[in-house]
Amino acid sequence: MIRGFLFLIGFGISVAGGISMIAYLNLFATGMSIMEFVKFLVSRPESYLLPIGILLVAGSIYLSGTREPDFREDE
Repeated sequence: MIRGFLFLIGFGISVAGGISMIAYLNLFATGMSIMEFVKFLVSRPESYLLPIGILLVAGSIYLSGTREPDFREDE
């Protein structure tokens, strides 16, 4: 249950961060260099949503459960 909740929260956060990253790619059309773009991304708080969401999703996938699955109990 907790793993599913972490997965969904992480997925939503990483989607929000990914959309903002894609939207910021339009800054290249204004003449920004790559270094200026990276400095801009580091200064924006929504840029950190993508890696935080990916870490939550990865953590929910690789989080080890303490009990056995129900379908293996009565074999």
